[in-house]
Amino acid sequence: MTAFLIIGAAGIALLLLSLIIGDLFDGLFDFGGDLFSGAALAGFLGAFGFGGALVYDLSDSLGWAIGLGLIAGLVVGAGVGWASLKLKQGGDEANVRTGDLAGFEGTVISAIPADGFGEVSVVASGHITKLNARASEPLSAGTPIRITAVLSPTSVLVESRL
Repeated sequence: MTAFLIIGAAGIALLLLSLIIGDLFDGLFDFGGDLFSGAALAGFLGAFGFGGALVYDLSDSLGWAIGLGLIAGLVVGAGVGWASLKLKQGGDEANVRTGDLAGFEGTVISAIPADGFGEVSVVASGHITKLNARASEPLSAGTPIRITAVLSPTSVLVESRL
């Protein structure tokens, strides 16, 4: 049982080491892509060691302890590897391009005067975007708007949605 506990502790130590030192060991245990990362190896070792120790304590059977420890290690290691892979891939957010904002809705945050610029806030691709804005009529702060045209990379033409 001591061997299982040592293996489990090695898994926890590897995980702590990778969390503390992180980038220094990034890639040291990676092979076969992000699915087999250092975190996945640490998860496998921890689950195998502590799971094996638990089964050995309950059954006094080394075969069962190794078998169920391997299964627990594979499940946890694969889960951690999959989660690590998904986190490294990131989301599918896109960059906000001002040219694509025509038709988006938002809110006036700085009043738009008759012959000048104000500011509007628009949520595009999950990003809150603040732009300079002109309108054919004066619009006060808080007015809901729709972007009708893009004037430049930093300014748009808007109309009230009221």
